[in-house]
Amino acid sequence: MGIQLVLGIVILLYLAMMILIGVVFSKGNDDAGDFYLGGRKLGPLVAAMSAEASDMSSWLLLGIPGVAYLSGLADASWTIIGLAIGTYLNWLFVAAKLRRYTAKLGSITLPEYFAARYKDRKNVITLVSAVVIVIFFIPYVASGFAACGKLFNTLFGIDYLFAMIVSAIIIALYCSLGGFKAVCMTDLVQSIAMSVSLVVVIVFGVHTAGGFNAVIDNAKSLPGFLSMVQTHVASTGEAAPYGILTICSTLAWGFGYFGMPHILVRFMAIEDEKKIGLSRRVASIWVVFAMFVALFIGFIGLAMSNGGFIEKLEGSGNAERVIIHISNLMSTHGIFAAIIAGVILSGILAATMSTADSQLLASASAISADLIQSFGGKKLKDETQVKVAKIAVVVISILAIVIARDPDSSVFKIVSFAWAGFGAAFGPVVLLSLFWSRSNLKGAMAGMITGGVMIFVWKFGISKLGGAFAIYELLPAFVLALIVNVVVSLLTAAPDQETVDTFNEVTKG
Repeated sequence: MGIQLVLGIVILLYLAMMILIGVVFSKGNDDAGDFYLGGRKLGPLVAAMSAEASDMSSWLLLGIPGVAYLSGLADASWTIIGLAIGTYLNWLFVAAKLRRYTAKLGSITLPEYFAARYKDRKNVITLVSAVVIVIFFIPYVASGFAACGKLFNTLFGIDYLFAMIVSAIIIALYCSLGGFKAVCMTDLVQSIAMSVSLVVVIVFGVHTAGGFNAVIDNAKSLPGFLSMVQTHVASTGEAAPYGILTICSTLAWGFGYFGMPHILVRFMAIEDEKKIGLSRRVASIWVVFAMFVALFIGFIGLAMSNGGFIEKLEGSGNAERVIIHISNLMSTHGIFAAIIAGVILSGILAATMSTADSQLLASASAISADLIQSFGGKKLKDETQVKVAKIAVVVISILAIVIARDPDSSVFKIVSFAWAGFGAAFGPVVLLSLFWSRSNLKGAMAGMITGGVMIFVWKFGISKLGGAFAIYELLPAFVLALIVNVVVSLLTAAPDQETVDTFNEVTKG
């Protein structure tokens, strides 16, 4: 049996399993609460692994190894440290309060929660937050589709655009069939596949490269590659400084967690608040393990490139394919090795699909529940609302396909921009809504708009000035949005007593 055929069969079986899960959970999804939140019945293990699998996205197995392959330890490590801290703090401070608050208010989406928390009877904040979700999730979904296209193009020589479209259809299919429960169960399966992939690639890659010492010696030979305060510049072969301001802005990736709708919705869906501590420990351990292993895969891939085992990869778009090349090499060592390589490649699909499906569902809820119902004032029956959401999944998928049509696009760069957008627009609003009773509607609106707009202003304007301004846009946008939210809230009327009483009841419960 040919190697390519074995790889293809394993991947097809994996994709078929994902669709089967969607079919199994398609029953009982006529209720909007079930479709969007699974009836708030998420167990601690599923909640933890679903949240982190949907968080990691394609950049875990493509983006992080690609950055480490090109620039070494600093950029990837500081990003990982920021994300690890953000993960832990999000579970520690936000999860229980958000679960309690949304249950008290009867909110099944993040925009609904904002409107209920701030008593926005005109649902303007619902409109703004739903628009933010759609704007930033479409490119985020596109990055996932792009990763799938790169995978099949690199492995089988299949046309990138065709492979990307087929992958998008499969993701949209099981997402629209099974809703939130299908998404969470596939996330659990996918997190397992991702974990297996990471471990196997490490073992095979280190062995092929000549051992652990060979990998480290190769890294040591490159200027700045193993430094936490320098970065390796692949194009020149020299080291460049990685200063304290850059470190702070990279650590700011952690701020993004407080505003990620597809992660926060897992908190809202948890069945037993008392088991959140278990979820937090599982999630934090898995995230740290997965990200640092992914970083080391970049080191291994570079050692294998320099040793002539895989081709030299230039540019961020190509460097992100390093794990695919390693898996492809593994598949040449016999049928069993090809089956294992197929599992690894399925893990890459898992990392991509587990995030894309969650983002599609969150975007669909923003259109169906928030824009059409809450803001538009059109009360839809649960069955109709679910149908509209499924149509929205298809429309958003088409738009994402259009954005992802360029095979040279960088998954890491697309994800980093969308991550910043959600972190700055929603993060301060979520935190203040849970921890400050004085926060009001006008402050939340002003902060949300400021955060979203500043991402574009800083990314495409101010950062071009270079120097101290060339930092990750999430840091300045998050800080400014937080300040604006607080200042506007203090300068305008305080929330009514009922709102304050509800806040005190929920947050001190």
